[in-house]
Amino acid sequence: MLHVSPVTWFAVFLVSFRLTGCNRGATDSARKDCSDFTNTSCDKCLESTDCLWCFVGQRCMNYPVEAIIPPSSFCPLREARWALCWVNFESLIIAISIVGGLILLPLVCCCCYCCCKFKVCCRKKKSRCTDEEEVSLARQQEERMQRSEQRKSDRRKRYDEIRKKYGLIENSEPPFCRFENE
Repeated sequence: MLHVSPVTWFAVFLVSFRLTGCNRGATDSARKDCSDFTNTSCDKCLESTDCLWCFVGQRCMNYPVEAIIPPSSFCPLREARWALCWVNFESLIIAISIVGGLILLPLVCCCCYCCCKFKVCCRKKKSRCTDEEEVSLARQQEERMQRSEQRKSDRRKRYDEIRKKYGLIENSEPPFCRFENE
Protein backbone atom coordinates (compact mmCIF):
# COMPACT_ATOMS: atom_id res chain seq x y z
CA MET A 1 0.00 0.00 0.00
CA LEU A 2 1.34 3.40 -0.96
CA HIS A 3 1.73 5.88 1.89
CA VAL A 4 1.08 9.51 0.99
CA SER A 5 1.92 12.23 3.48
CA PRO A 6 -0.63 14.87 4.53
CA VAL A 7 1.55 17.58 2.99
CA THR A 8 1.33 15.83 -0.37
CA TRP A 9 -2.46 15.54 -0.05
CA PHE A 10 -2.70 19.23 0.76
CA ALA A 11 -0.49 20.11 -2.19
CA VAL A 12 -2.62 17.95 -4.49
CA PHE A 13 -5.71 19.70 -3.15
CA LEU A 14 -4.15 23.09 -3.80
CA VAL A 15 -3.12 22.15 -7.32
CA SER A 16 -6.50 20.62 -8.15
CA PHE A 17 -8.23 23.66 -6.71
CA ARG A 18 -6.09 25.89 -8.87
CA LEU A 19 -6.41 23.76 -12.01
CA THR A 20 -10.22 23.73 -11.84
CA GLY A 21 -10.14 27.48 -12.28
CA CYS A 22 -11.67 28.32 -8.92
CA ASN A 23 -11.00 31.96 -8.15
CA ARG A 24 -12.27 33.88 -5.20
CA GLY A 25 -12.60 37.28 -6.80
CA ALA A 26 -12.02 37.51 -10.49
CA THR A 27 -13.90 35.84 -13.32
CA ASP A 28 -12.05 34.28 -16.26
CA SER A 29 -12.67 37.27 -18.50
CA ALA A 30 -11.57 39.85 -15.92
CA ARG A 31 -8.52 37.90 -14.67
CA LYS A 32 -5.24 39.81 -14.79
CA ASP A 33 -1.70 38.50 -14.87
CA CYS A 34 -0.25 38.05 -11.36
CA SER A 35 2.76 40.23 -12.11
CA ASP A 36 0.35 43.19 -12.49
CA PHE A 37 -0.05 43.11 -8.67
CA THR A 38 3.67 43.42 -7.89
CA ASN A 39 4.42 46.30 -5.49
CA THR A 40 0.77 46.45 -4.36
CA SER A 41 -0.44 44.50 -1.33
CA CYS A 42 -0.61 40.84 -0.41
CA ASP A 43 -4.43 40.93 -0.21
CA LYS A 44 -4.80 42.30 -3.73
CA CYS A 45 -2.34 39.74 -5.11
CA LEU A 46 -4.04 36.79 -3.43
CA GLU A 47 -7.50 37.66 -4.73
CA SER A 48 -6.63 35.23 -7.50
CA THR A 49 -5.69 31.70 -6.46
CA ASP A 50 -3.25 31.55 -9.36
CA CYS A 51 -1.00 34.06 -7.62
CA LEU A 52 1.71 33.69 -5.02
CA TRP A 53 2.87 36.66 -2.94
CA CYS A 54 6.49 36.90 -1.91
CA PHE A 55 7.36 39.50 0.71
CA VAL A 56 10.93 39.62 -0.60
CA GLY A 57 10.72 42.42 -3.15
CA GLN A 58 6.91 42.74 -2.69
CA ARG A 59 6.42 40.48 -5.72
CA CYS A 60 3.24 38.88 -6.96
CA MET A 61 3.88 35.96 -9.31
CA ASN A 62 2.16 32.95 -10.81
CA TYR A 63 2.14 29.95 -8.52
CA PRO A 64 4.69 27.33 -9.70
CA VAL A 65 2.23 24.46 -10.22
CA GLU A 66 4.85 22.02 -11.46
CA ALA A 67 6.82 22.29 -8.20
CA ILE A 68 3.76 22.00 -5.85
CA ILE A 69 5.79 23.70 -3.11
CA PRO A 70 7.61 26.75 -4.43
CA PRO A 71 11.39 26.27 -4.47
CA SER A 72 13.44 28.54 -2.25
CA SER A 73 15.13 30.01 -5.31
CA PHE A 74 11.70 31.18 -6.47
CA CYS A 75 10.74 32.61 -3.05
CA PRO A 76 11.86 31.54 0.46
CA LEU A 77 9.10 29.49 2.15
CA ARG A 78 9.12 31.80 5.14
CA GLU A 79 8.27 34.75 2.90
CA ALA A 80 5.83 33.00 0.50
CA ARG A 81 2.05 33.36 0.89
CA TRP A 82 -0.78 31.68 -0.97
CA ALA A 83 -4.52 32.02 -0.33
CA LEU A 84 -4.02 33.78 3.04
CA CYS A 85 -1.55 36.54 3.80
CA TRP A 86 -1.08 35.57 7.42
CA VAL A 87 0.03 31.93 6.75
CA ASN A 88 3.45 31.27 5.26
CA PHE A 89 4.35 27.98 3.58
CA GLU A 90 6.87 27.00 6.25
CA SER A 91 4.27 27.25 9.02
CA LEU A 92 1.69 25.54 6.84
CA ILE A 93 3.96 22.55 6.17
CA ILE A 94 4.84 22.22 9.87
CA ALA A 95 1.20 22.51 10.96
CA ILE A 96 -0.02 19.98 8.40
CA SER A 97 2.76 17.57 9.39
CA ILE A 98 1.83 17.81 13.07
CA VAL A 99 -1.88 17.40 12.41
CA GLY A 100 -1.18 14.50 10.05
CA GLY A 101 1.03 12.84 12.67
CA LEU A 102 -1.62 13.32 15.35
CA ILE A 103 -4.16 11.68 13.05
CA LEU A 104 -1.89 8.85 11.87
CA LEU A 105 -0.50 7.90 15.30
CA PRO A 106 -3.86 6.84 16.81
CA LEU A 107 -4.76 5.07 13.57
CA VAL A 108 -1.52 3.07 13.62
CA CYS A 109 -1.98 2.26 17.33
CA CYS A 110 -5.57 1.19 16.69
CA CYS A 111 -4.52 -1.02 13.79
CA CYS A 112 -1.76 -2.65 15.84
CA TYR A 113 -4.13 -3.23 18.76
CA CYS A 114 -6.81 -4.73 16.52
CA CYS A 115 -4.30 -6.94 14.69
CA CYS A 116 -2.86 -8.29 17.94
CA LYS A 117 -6.28 -8.72 19.51
CA PHE A 118 -7.58 -10.77 16.60
CA LYS A 119 -4.24 -12.58 16.09
CA VAL A 120 -3.60 -11.20 12.64
CA CYS A 121 -0.10 -10.01 13.57
CA CYS A 122 2.91 -10.89 11.53
CA ARG A 123 4.93 -11.90 14.58
CA LYS A 124 5.13 -15.57 15.52
CA LYS A 125 2.56 -16.74 18.03
CA LYS A 126 2.85 -19.80 20.24
CA SER A 127 0.96 -22.55 18.46
CA ARG A 128 -1.71 -24.55 20.18
CA CYS A 129 -0.90 -28.14 21.05
CA THR A 130 -2.29 -30.85 18.84
CA ASP A 131 -4.11 -33.84 20.30
CA GLU A 132 -1.02 -36.04 20.01
CA GLU A 133 1.10 -33.50 21.86
CA GLU A 134 -1.53 -33.17 24.59
CA VAL A 135 -1.61 -36.97 25.06
CA SER A 136 2.19 -37.06 25.18
CA LEU A 137 2.32 -34.25 27.76
CA ALA A 138 -0.35 -35.93 29.90
CA ARG A 139 1.57 -39.26 29.79
CA GLN A 140 4.82 -37.55 30.80
CA GLN A 141 3.08 -35.80 33.68
CA GLU A 142 1.56 -39.12 34.84
CA GLU A 143 5.01 -40.77 34.73
CA ARG A 144 6.45 -37.94 36.83
CA MET A 145 3.66 -38.34 39.36
CA GLN A 146 4.29 -42.13 39.59
CA ARG A 147 8.03 -41.63 40.11
CA SER A 148 7.27 -39.04 42.78
CA GLU A 149 4.92 -41.44 44.57
CA GLN A 150 7.53 -44.23 44.35
CA ARG A 151 10.20 -42.00 45.90
CA LYS A 152 7.75 -40.95 48.61
CA SER A 153 6.92 -44.58 49.51
CA ASP A 154 10.66 -45.53 49.54
CA ARG A 155 11.34 -42.67 51.94
CA ARG A 156 8.46 -43.75 54.16
CA LYS A 157 9.86 -47.32 54.31
CA ARG A 158 13.34 -46.09 55.26
CA TYR A 159 11.92 -43.84 57.98
CA ASP A 160 9.81 -46.72 59.32
CA GLU A 161 12.90 -48.99 59.47
CA ILE A 162 14.81 -46.32 61.39
CA ARG A 163 11.88 -45.82 63.78
CA LYS A 164 11.61 -49.59 64.30
CA LYS A 165 15.35 -49.85 65.00
CA TYR A 166 15.14 -47.24 67.74
CA GLY A 167 11.78 -48.39 69.04
CA LEU A 168 9.79 -45.40 67.97
CA ILE A 169 7.08 -47.39 66.20
CA GLU A 170 4.21 -48.79 68.19
CA ASN A 171 3.73 -52.40 67.22
CA SER A 172 1.21 -54.85 68.39
CA GLU A 173 4.01 -56.31 70.52
CA PRO A 174 5.36 -54.15 73.27
CA PRO A 175 9.09 -53.46 73.00
CA PHE A 176 9.70 -55.43 76.17
CA CYS A 177 7.94 -58.36 77.84
CA ARG A 178 7.51 -59.26 81.42
CA PHE A 179 9.21 -62.49 82.44
CA GLU A 180 6.97 -64.84 84.15
CA ASN A 181 8.27 -67.29 86.65
CA GLU A 182 6.80 -70.66 86.28
